[in-house]
Amino acid sequence: MSTFENPVFCALDTPSPDKAAKLARDVGTAVGGLKLGLEFFMAAGPQGFAQVAKEGRPIFLDLKLHDIPNTVAGAVRSLLPLKPAILNVHAQGGLAMMKAAKAAADEAPDGGRPIMIGVTMMTSLDQSDLERQGNRLATTDYVRRLAEQTAEAGLEGVVCSALEIETLRADLGPDFKLIVPGIRPAGADIGDQKRVMTPAEARDLGADILVIGRPITAADDAGAAARAIAADLGL
Repeated sequence: MSTFENPVFCALDTPSPDKAAKLARDVGTAVGGLKLGLEFFMAAGPQGFAQVAKEGRPIFLDLKLHDIPNTVAGAVRSLLPLKPAILNVHAQGGLAMMKAAKAAADEAPDGGRPIMIGVTMMTSLDQSDLERQGNRLATTDYVRRLAEQTAEAGLEGVVCSALEIETLRADLGPDFKLIVPGIRPAGADIGDQKRVMTPAEARDLGADILVIGRPITAADDAGAAARAIAADLGL
């Protein structure tokens, strides 16, 4: 069961806090939350985050932290004052790193702890990319191993592609959160994504959160695009 009534999080992929805040206002309650990523945070920092947070929407801070355990734990502690709803680390950083991230998140005061998520395999990658890296596992098996390790570390869920939803839901149960990027409405340009699915398809398979960026933010009317996706989901 999703923590958020509306599973759509709009990815505000811009370095401008003014533009991000305007997009947040444009999409309004047609989405369940917002995603701010590395491009935004490197350009605008905590002050930019705070500016968007004033719009009153839950924020997924998508920084994909990946370093030695002590450094990642310190980074999580540094981000806690921002009170993101969701924060992620790279599952490829290993079990010890993810445990350190969880322990740091657990230090948040009541009501300020983010949902902690492990990133499995980027949706811009596919089987051929794994093989170039010397990894002989099938994509689904690779993602499954990373997700199992994420659960072992005590994190609440993973970022995965829509193609792994069914497998991970069966493996890890109904409460393990599945955040799915690479979501494209029917007929939309898939851009640099390789493992994609429509919002309704991903939701029906068991995704908790659907991350949708360019189909909303690149539309002539971002609010209308977000409302159309919500309507397609029956929201």
